Amino acid sequence: MPCSIKLPIVVKAEINVVLVAITGLALVTRLCGICFPNAVVFDELYYGQFVSLYMKRVFFIDESGPPFGHMILALGAYLGGFDGNFIWNRIGAEYSSNVPIWSLRVIPAVAGALCVPLGYLLMVELGYSHLTALGASLLLLMENSLIAQSRFMLLESLLIFFLLLAIMSYLRFHNAQSLSSPSKWAWLVVSGTSCACAVGVKYMGLFTYILLLGLAAIHIWELIGDRTQSNVMVLVQVLPRCLALLVLPVVLYLGFFYAHLSLLYRSGPHDQMMSSAFQASLEGGLARITQGQPLEVAFGSQITLRCKSSKPVPCWLHSHKANYPIRYENGRGSSHQQQVTCYPFKDVNNWWIVKDPGRQDLVVSNPPQPVRHGDVVQLLHGMTSRFLNTHDVAAPMSPHSQEVSGYIDFNVSMPAQNLWKVEILNRESEREVWKTILSEVQLVHVNTSAVLKLSGLSLPEWGFRQLEVVGDKIYKGYQQSGVWNVEEHRYGRSQEQREREVELHSPTQINISHNLTFMTKFFELQWKMLSVKNEESEHKYSSSPMEWVVMDTNIVYWLHPSSNAQIHLIGNFVTWTFATLGLAVFTALFFWYLLRRRRNIEDIPEASWSQLTQAGLVCGGGWAVNYLPFFMMEKTLFLYHYLPSLSFKILLLSAVLEHLHTHILRCSSHRLTLDAVLVAGLSSVYLSYRAFSPLTYGQPELNSDALASLRWKDTWDILLRKP
Repeated sequence: MPCSIKLPIVVKAEINVVLVAITGLALVTRLCGICFPNAVVFDELYYGQFVSLYMKRVFFIDESGPPFGHMILALGAYLGGFDGNFIWNRIGAEYSSNVPIWSLRVIPAVAGALCVPLGYLLMVELGYSHLTALGASLLLLMENSLIAQSRFMLLESLLIFFLLLAIMSYLRFHNAQSLSSPSKWAWLVVSGTSCACAVGVKYMGLFTYILLLGLAAIHIWELIGDRTQSNVMVLVQVLPRCLALLVLPVVLYLGFFYAHLSLLYRSGPHDQMMSSAFQASLEGGLARITQGQPLEVAFGSQITLRCKSSKPVPCWLHSHKANYPIRYENGRGSSHQQQVTCYPFKDVNNWWIVKDPGRQDLVVSNPPQPVRHGDVVQLLHGMTSRFLNTHDVAAPMSPHSQEVSGYIDFNVSMPAQNLWKVEILNRESEREVWKTILSEVQLVHVNTSAVLKLSGLSLPEWGFRQLEVVGDKIYKGYQQSGVWNVEEHRYGRSQEQREREVELHSPTQINISHNLTFMTKFFELQWKMLSVKNEESEHKYSSSPMEWVVMDTNIVYWLHPSSNAQIHLIGNFVTWTFATLGLAVFTALFFWYLLRRRRNIEDIPEASWSQLTQAGLVCGGGWAVNYLPFFMMEKTLFLYHYLPSLSFKILLLSAVLEHLHTHILRCSSHRLTLDAVLVAGLSSVYLSYRAFSPLTYGQPELNSDALASLRWKDTWDILLRKP
């Protein structure tokens, strides 16, 4: 045995027993009995659908947020062996035996439990005592709303976990003294990673990320002003901050979408929200339909034209054997020519033939003569043989625009005006060839310079509620409603109308691939997520931000079909009240000190003032950035949107209490009185937690009288079954 090895080998470790104990209690409160109820609970209905689509690798788009949170939930489902086969159709539906309930709920529960020790550590990094940190963690531990939100397949606990981890990690990095310590820089990387994860779970994480960047900017500014540091040392410290807090989050955010798009490679129900090129990149769906299409549009091509705009719905240029009414209900007249609309479904009447105005042929020549940017074409409707036409007649729903029609010669003084100039907007050269799926085309009317455009308005019954297409003469700039792309395409071979109708019903056969780069798909998907919104409707349990602060509202998450057992998102009323008072006291103290310091009166030491302002920036700022933006949001809001803000407000309460104890109450008897009040307050928090536990965990079942006694506010909706 080599003599260089010294025995015994000893490993020493420091364990914070209080932190371990509080973490253990948090795991118990969040994990105990998470398989109850064996039924869909509130927004599990919403997120469960996405989890099933992940399991089946089917593409979807969720406009409420980025995909990282959904992927975390899907990870739990994958580890539990879920096959995705469950119909998520109603709240309260019992889970079938193939649904791994524990696996679906365990990750949010663990994340929610870890928020408790993170609150402890964050307070320590802010410079507060371990006793204050323990008090903050106990308040988080016994907060009923945080417990309820953590125990189900929901995202708020994940969001709060990453927010607290990002702030705590950055503070630990900032407080570390040794520049050569790898752990110092590791905490910076953890902070940047957590910021990316928070934004990747919900867009609301962006506000705390900006708050953290502001804190880092203050520290960098102070570092730059430190004349004891050389320029090289300043650069060595600033550059890693920029990489970890700016570059790394962006790279990780892109990585979330890369994983999302790699996993979801199959066509699904949300395809039509995306462009034709995006759809063609997915397995099945449009890719199956368009496989084998010619790439270059030629004179004689048979095409379908899809509007690039998805508002109000994706649709295709369409016509049918029905004319505009001679007069509209408002008395205005029309051309009485054939209707041209935008139809939101695939249909044989969506097919048009690209005709060369100088030739009579309706077939592709050999070799094909491609249509290029700037060429003038006629568009002949395949099934009715009417030319696409527009003229100086007011459109039915948009009288400031021109009517678009399928031209019919009624032997009146209304000649055909059916020439259209093809303008390829994403061209790389002035003689770019019009390409299937890839080219974004604007069709400009030769006679009037009007642009073929989707108005977005629906026609009345005489137009079968289809969408209006107009010629817009005042069209300016880039508007998706005036941009079209060829989606389905074949080379026409039939001159006769009857043969052509048969040809239009047949599938295409030529094999060609349309590939999109990841960044192209990312930008399109990100834009859709930010711009496409479902119609918001009033929900029974929706609420306003003003109701959250004093908890004037609650949400019934689950109700047993035959008993009084029920689960509510309802907070610990005592904690919410104390936290609101703490915020008010902090605001008053801060402005009082600020005014006094302006008068050169320093009531507290500089170190204590710096500690108070940093707590205000982190905890008070965390409350503000996670709460105030909701006043500007036009969306259906729920009480759970307030939980990240509540978490920071609870931490701020603990900071205020220590400040009062240390700097305001300087008499020992006053401090003893405050200590007694705090013990009584913490006891009341526990009693409140115990009182509302049946509504947090859903068990034990309470009788109607016991439930009625928990209705501390008239605005709370607690359901009572009549005997």
